[in-house]
Amino acid sequence: MKKKVVFWILAVVISLGTMVYQRFTGPTYEKDYEISFKGAAYKFELPRSHGGNTDCPVEIELPAEFEGRIIWRKLNTNDPWDTITLVRKEGLLSTSLPHQPPAGKLEYHLELMADGKTIDLGDTENVVVRFKGSVPAWAQIPHILLMVLTVIWSTATIFFALANQPVFRRYVGMTVIFLLLGGFIFGPIVQKFAFGQYWTGWPLGEDLTDNKVLFALIAFLIAWFLRKKSYARWLAVGASLVMLAVYLIPHSMHGSELDYETGQVITGSIIVFLGRNSILKRK
Repeated sequence: MKKKVVFWILAVVISLGTMVYQRFTGPTYEKDYEISFKGAAYKFELPRSHGGNTDCPVEIELPAEFEGRIIWRKLNTNDPWDTITLVRKEGLLSTSLPHQPPAGKLEYHLELMADGKTIDLGDTENVVVRFKGSVPAWAQIPHILLMVLTVIWSTATIFFALANQPVFRRYVGMTVIFLLLGGFIFGPIVQKFAFGQYWTGWPLGEDLTDNKVLFALIAFLIAWFLRKKSYARWLAVGASLVMLAVYLIPHSMHGSELDYETGQVITGSIIVFLGRNSILKRK
């Protein structure tokens, strides 16, 4: 009994840690900054994702000596750069980046000044913010909960299979059920609301999020159908390790992106990058 409790505690801790890592290392997580001014340190962040039908707010809490502007344009276009001046409101330097269609992206960078001097932010590339449609809670919440359960049951499978406890076979089946519901029913529904497409993985596209979920499902289906073999527990361990590896890949990498020229949403290496990484200032 104590061993089972330990297995489940380890499964929960490892799973949540993996999911937190995936979330924080993804390209849609806010970009953090830390600057020094007159001996004091200040921290703030810039958005890299925005949902809904509104402009994307940018708000920075800094003392009155600071002022700034944002220079932006549509990603992967030759559009001219535009400039938005940050306005001070209630102690915040704030503005908004213009709303874009689902999967539309803007690249931008912040120019910050204090006492007439430019503050070095240490940037070597522009920030990219991706826009998405509103996702209703009835789709988003079950998707998240089911994917959390998927990872927890998958991780628990490792310990029970290594201990050669027959219950691992049931956990493989539970993982398949959770993954099908979370990743292949509610997942596509969420993606449809967010980016206008149900599926952008193989064979329709190269969305890394969709493809890695598909790869994990294949691994677990193999473990399930061969669950009565003498080597079944090793297949279960292998499938679970695949799931953990999948969750070590940052979320939303090579995700949906609007091609402004054609108006189509494309994914992965199909996208042609046009100098996205370097900071290009408006002249």
